[in-house]
Amino acid sequence: MEGILAVWKPKGFTSHDVVAKVRRILKIKRIGHTGTLDPQVTGVLPLCIGRATRLVEYIQELPKTYEATLKIGVATDTEDAGGREIARVDQVELGREQVERVIASFVGAISQVPPMYSAVKVDGKRLYELAREGREVERKARKVTIYKIDILSMALDRAFPEIRFSVQCSKGTYIRTLCVDIGKALGYPAVMSELVRTSTGSIDPEQCLTLEQIEALQMEGALEARLIPAERALAHMPSVMLDESQTRKALLGQKLKYNLDDANLSTIHPNQLFTAYSPDSQFVGIFQWDKDSLELQPVKVFS
Repeated sequence: MEGILAVWKPKGFTSHDVVAKVRRILKIKRIGHTGTLDPQVTGVLPLCIGRATRLVEYIQELPKTYEATLKIGVATDTEDAGGREIARVDQVELGREQVERVIASFVGAISQVPPMYSAVKVDGKRLYELAREGREVERKARKVTIYKIDILSMALDRAFPEIRFSVQCSKGTYIRTLCVDIGKALGYPAVMSELVRTSTGSIDPEQCLTLEQIEALQMEGALEARLIPAERALAHMPSVMLDESQTRKALLGQKLKYNLDDANLSTIHPNQLFTAYSPDSQFVGIFQWDKDSLELQPVKVFS
């Protein structure tokens, strides 16, 4: 069994809990997840099964989409609703245009300081371990990209206004921190009160199965048919078709002389990755373009 199993992660489970549960159901050890979700976060969690685990690093790089609820006027030490309250204001006054303008200003490349309650390592120790010891250390800001933010609803007449929005972002973006930073830009403490991941790349909720459905389908012998072919998650990469001779060489891990269309050469960056397919459209692997030698060099080969 190999491919991508799209799981709808429930509340109360860590990503590692989900992997452990699916390992027990499938009786397969070779399973890896493609991006950590906090225990209280629900949503899309693609698992790579069997040889598809070799593609985890590429799927992790895909943009993620989330639906978040931002609560204005209160803050916690964890930046989400599960933490200890550290700030609160008596009154919040916000207008729709002000909120729309501030949220729109976060689209593009931004800097984020990772929260103390995160898995980032500083001097060999996880930040959350230091936070549990009552220590706070300096963290380096990181560049992340917010591709798109859409406001879904606003309840500004509440004592603690709530704003629900959808955000598409790059790997490594902390939505908790985004919520806190939006609050700061509005002039108030803020916290993320709810979060759902709604997509990883092209994998969306419609393709997901709950843990209960996975167990039932496996007992029926019908789960394998629900796996997403591993290469489908790499649809963002350009592809090349190989002839029979090239396919044989590719499967042996050899470099391939390949004539890319002249019109394409100007748009290909020096280390561009390609997915390669045999004449009968079977996935062969991932290859990297060498602009100097005009060769495709093997990166991951699937025999």
